Amino acid sequence: MTIPRTDPLTVGTHTVDIDGVTQRYHVHGTGPVCIAHSGGPGIFWEYLRMPALERHLTVVYPEPIGTGGSGRLASHPHGYTRPRYSRLLEGLIEHLGVPEVYLLGHSHGGFVAQYHALRHPERIAGVILYESAPFTGPEHAAEAVSLVQQFAERHSDNPELSAVLAAFAAIPTTSDDAGFTTLLRALVPVYFADYWGRETEFAPFRAAVSATFVSGLDENLEPHLIDDSQQLGSLTLPTLVVVGRHDFICGVRWAQELHQMIPGSELLILEQSGHFGHIEEPQEFSRGVTRFVAATTSGAT
Repeated sequence: MTIPRTDPLTVGTHTVDIDGVTQRYHVHGTGPVCIAHSGGPGIFWEYLRMPALERHLTVVYPEPIGTGGSGRLASHPHGYTRPRYSRLLEGLIEHLGVPEVYLLGHSHGGFVAQYHALRHPERIAGVILYESAPFTGPEHAAEAVSLVQQFAERHSDNPELSAVLAAFAAIPTTSDDAGFTTLLRALVPVYFADYWGRETEFAPFRAAVSATFVSGLDENLEPHLIDDSQQLGSLTLPTLVVVGRHDFICGVRWAQELHQMIPGSELLILEQSGHFGHIEEPQEFSRGVTRFVAATTSGAT
């Protein structure tokens, strides 16, 4: 790993070499250190900026490898597995040089965070699983389809609905960066509790969405499966599970299952949010996370 030339927690943009891969990350805010791992996989990190939370925490936003200014694997767009992301987290925590950090993972980043916390808990002060689930697969996909159908019924008279549903159907056929970005922008309304009711407010977010296509295959072109349901009972770190009431992809059902599986965990349901509570209810989101951190801080700086 490269030797840092400046304080790795100075506000701004940094890079570090970990196992020959460039990891770019951004530091904002002040207070206990929290690494915020964005989702996708493949979505650029900027959507996860949490200014309200940055008033209380030093938030470190890694650009997951394969996106933005971070490096690509030789096997790109394949090979972006949770063990790989976890190794980059391990290297980043070492690079930051603090005794402990909080680890926040959003969506697919939640899958990464729970994987890492289960296997490398020694420098984690607490975990925030934000729109995560204990597993993926047919049951998870069926739940998402059902909730999209309910969304369609609620918005059956909206002229943009057909474009959203067409984008949802096109997910399996998309395999390039431009196509993936276009698809995600088309899908944005279904990820919010009330996108069209607050369209003026959320339209800039939609326009800024950018992504790199990352497959769900490992280096050997085998599906990379996610199932932590048998291990989550052994997670003893302080854990906060956060979910939006109207999220369709990692919704309340999965948050409640995580809460039940993880001993002593807390559950925060944001009643007026979908998948992006930090945007839809930023103050409620920030209060919940900072309250959790304040109750569990034991040296994270």
